[in-house]
Amino acid sequence: MAIDPVCKMQVDEKSAAATSVYKGVNYYFCAVGCKKAFDADPEKYLSK
Repeated sequence: MAIDPVCKMQVDEKSAAATSVYKGVNYYFCAVGCKKAFDADPEKYLSK
């Protein structure tokens, strides 16, 4: 299980609602809204 970097929910990589690749790393999201927030400012969510 992956952790959605925006809302911190556990996400099954096989059934994730959305994915993004940032700096060569795959990120998995519970919802498209979380992906959009992450894509707009990835460092905001990775620096926590």
